[in-house]
Amino acid sequence: PQNVLQMNVTNNSYADPNNLTFEEIKILGLLQEPVSVTVLQNNDVQNSSHNITYNHVDKVARIQGLQLELGKSYSLRWMLGISVNEKYDCHPSLNASKEKCEQLGCVWTEDTSNLGVPYCHYNGLDNSYSVADVKYTSSGVTANLTFNKSNLKAYEKSTLPISTLRLDVKYHNNHMLQFKIYDYANERYEVPVLLNLPKSPESTVENRLYDVTVQNKPFGMQVRRRSTGTVIWDSQLPTFTFSDMFIQISTRLASQYLYGFGETEHTRFRRDMNWHTWGMFTRDQPPGYKLNSYGFQPFYMGLEEDGNAHGVLLLNSNAMDVTFQPTPALTYRTTGGILDFYMVLGPTPELVVQEYTALVGRPVMPPYWALGFQLCRYGYENDSEIAKLVEDMKTARIPYDVQYADIDYMERQLDFTLNPRFSGLPALINKIQEEGMRFILILDPAISGNETDYPAFTRGLEEDVFIKWPNTNDIIYAKVWPDLPNVEINNTLDWETQVELYRAYVAFPDFFRNSTTEWWMREITEVYTNPHNASKSLKFDGLWIDMNEPSSFVNGAVGGCRNQQLNFPPYVPHLGSRAEGLIFKTLCMEGQQYLPDGSPVSHYDVHNLYGWSQTKPTLDALQNITKERGIVVTRSTYPSSGKWSGHWLGDNTAAWNQLDKSIIGMMEFSLFGISYTGADICGFFGDSEYELCARWMELGAFYPYSRNHNGKGAKRQDPVAWNSTFEDISRKVLNIRYTLLPYLYTLMYEANAHGSTVVRPLLHEFVEDKTTWEIYRQFLWGPALLISPVLEQGAVVVNAYLPNARWYDYHTGEYIGFRGQFRNLSSPLEHINLHIRGGYILAQQSPANTTFYSRKNPLALTVALNDGQLAEGRLYWDDGVRIDAYEAGVYLLTSFAANQSVLEVKVLHRGYADPNNLKFNQIKVLGVTSNVREVTVLQNGEAIQSPHVVSYNSQNQVLEITRLELELGKDYTLQWS
Repeated sequence: PQNVLQMNVTNNSYADPNNLTFEEIKILGLLQEPVSVTVLQNNDVQNSSHNITYNHVDKVARIQGLQLELGKSYSLRWMLGISVNEKYDCHPSLNASKEKCEQLGCVWTEDTSNLGVPYCHYNGLDNSYSVADVKYTSSGVTANLTFNKSNLKAYEKSTLPISTLRLDVKYHNNHMLQFKIYDYANERYEVPVLLNLPKSPESTVENRLYDVTVQNKPFGMQVRRRSTGTVIWDSQLPTFTFSDMFIQISTRLASQYLYGFGETEHTRFRRDMNWHTWGMFTRDQPPGYKLNSYGFQPFYMGLEEDGNAHGVLLLNSNAMDVTFQPTPALTYRTTGGILDFYMVLGPTPELVVQEYTALVGRPVMPPYWALGFQLCRYGYENDSEIAKLVEDMKTARIPYDVQYADIDYMERQLDFTLNPRFSGLPALINKIQEEGMRFILILDPAISGNETDYPAFTRGLEEDVFIKWPNTNDIIYAKVWPDLPNVEINNTLDWETQVELYRAYVAFPDFFRNSTTEWWMREITEVYTNPHNASKSLKFDGLWIDMNEPSSFVNGAVGGCRNQQLNFPPYVPHLGSRAEGLIFKTLCMEGQQYLPDGSPVSHYDVHNLYGWSQTKPTLDALQNITKERGIVVTRSTYPSSGKWSGHWLGDNTAAWNQLDKSIIGMMEFSLFGISYTGADICGFFGDSEYELCARWMELGAFYPYSRNHNGKGAKRQDPVAWNSTFEDISRKVLNIRYTLLPYLYTLMYEANAHGSTVVRPLLHEFVEDKTTWEIYRQFLWGPALLISPVLEQGAVVVNAYLPNARWYDYHTGEYIGFRGQFRNLSSPLEHINLHIRGGYILAQQSPANTTFYSRKNPLALTVALNDGQLAEGRLYWDDGVRIDAYEAGVYLLTSFAANQSVLEVKVLHRGYADPNNLKFNQIKVLGVTSNVREVTVLQNGEAIQSPHVVSYNSQNQVLEITRLELELGKDYTLQWS
């Protein structure tokens, strides 16, 4: 019989004097967990106080605490069962029932004690796929997977498991592998996003960080970290299935610590593994709990119990969801394409991001001005409202570089047009540019088809750029912002009625096509240089692309969609408004698109790539037109969008609970390789209030993308809309930001050149400290600046964690004297807590109203010594606007290194000379323990004349050297004694 161990005494002529007993029994290769073990003697059940442990990864059961006497016969019987954490959902669709569940060959158990545990779960480990022809080579593994045909009645055609599958594992390099499962007999849609992969595998058997095993019956795959033996992928689970419109695979996880997957608003940075399912499908959906939002980011970072980290990308672009359960395990379900996984082995969190961005593409390098403060709102009445705002900000001396116009500037919200109320905008843009400011315009993808004289549409028709119904020449029309001509808008009507009465029929460009990118370039060019009326030219510096999920105000199309199966597939993932299918607020899934090589794809497969496909053509157009680096900010993203753009976190709300969510969002986009991020400061929807907006200005001053943006109908919330105290708070914190811009710009360079994070979770720098694994209400800029904002109404202290390092108060330069603990730090309304980490040197520059002027100001250094009296830092500098300055070598890279009482300034790359003859005129050294009277400046080992002044504060232990004249681009040594 199965599941029984017989221990029979066959010869009993010796009794051992030591009364030996069997205390432990190990069972190897047990495919399921033994939930109970019974000990019998002569068929009588014996009392036994044993305990059972089971390792799911190794399939080993241990029964300990037995007292089986040597010389007696016993039998042990075990019951195999499924513990709660081992229940994998067998009916993830809507309306599960006992009957449907049992039809699938699964088990129905109504467990009301655990919220979220599936009632319908698989029985045992088997997943109906087995493996044949496994071949291991030095560069990978291949195998064929066959479906063991059993109960096929439960499947319709589109979910019938495919039996001609191949597994292809490639060891691309020592820290990165790919495993792909596809149908070798029939071509299927694959994601047309190119990754940076070696032409042929570059890993070596000796130096690979991982080992891969393919398991046969049932099919599974294991990836182990070689240095520790930790299993970081283990998919031998009952969920695996692969059909045309439903593909599912699960893996056990190395720990409960998982980060990533987006874009959805999350309440913490670490994902909650307690039975939660999150959908991913790009949608015009303001952030909300479990609501799939603008972007599609199927990437996660996992921590292992010892602090090693790895990352996993599933390169698939179909509607998808992921389930987290406390096993810990993760289940992916997708509605098409293939399974194409990429795993990077770190082993540190920061290396995971560097390896991931090496694969998908490094974050874009923004121009220097894009790091300045920015103002925007939806609902400016006319250009004079914007002009007055610019003047008021200047009068209040609040640093600010960029002004925007939202869709108000367009005539009836039509792309590439100018509203008569904004006829002064071209002149205003020219004026503010002369004063050192920049201007960004919004563009939406949807193009109205209801105009008599609208070149964008007529040329689009000629170039055949719009998405059509399949096998026809008819455009799919939806509705978005553009209004019909000659209608009087009544804003008191409800939204649906307004959409029906006033909104034009719009067509969606297919940005995959080469003809579309050429058309898009031309239309944007004619906004910049108006061929009919030069005085209408809008000389923008950057472009903001919105509504590119793509968003529609009617579901699918005007008059509805035609292909029920694509719009309501057999499995609709866990999305918001799940019952509305995939077309909720977007285009029909049967929309016909064409890849650049001309091959047809349905919108069903490439929906999540729409914003991605628009991003590069927009940056190309911008750079081609302005001949400068510029910046594109996009709402919808996919892995590798960060190569071309930044991202704002969407239409948030003026509410206190949005503050920490913005930090979580930025940290997640750091993982996704998009470093130029931030949320709408003071909130988009609703009226902001004074204290909230003040605290948000303080936090937002440390968003890489720092923009105060407001919704239509909400009261003003820009820094000059409140009172003089509010202006003081804004000026003070933005002056700090502008002072630190050389450091921030250097971090942006590091991200662009090496893939490191700018907004950095604390766990990336202090992964050995498990407390940091849970922190999301504080963040770092790079390795060296800790930001601990107030996020609660009425609070005048902030409970901040200072990890194990030497930290100095940014404002006073004083060593704070504690580490590795939470402390309540005083934080009155006008104050944000900032700390500099010992061991680092920050380059700074005196602030000004715009970066155009701050870039001409004197430079400074803050040297924060660590416990060993060492510190280091770098400064990257270029002209701030040149396209590909780094790639062309037209930049200056300077390193700073302090050791005890010596500071070395060394130029590492001298490819740029700043026309402003910049000089470091101030150096502050923090943590100098003994009095300093004298500072010597040397060049090439020789002391040189220097007019500097030395002051030492013994209470704060700060050495300040002022009136220096160290030229940027030269090497120096400073010594103090």
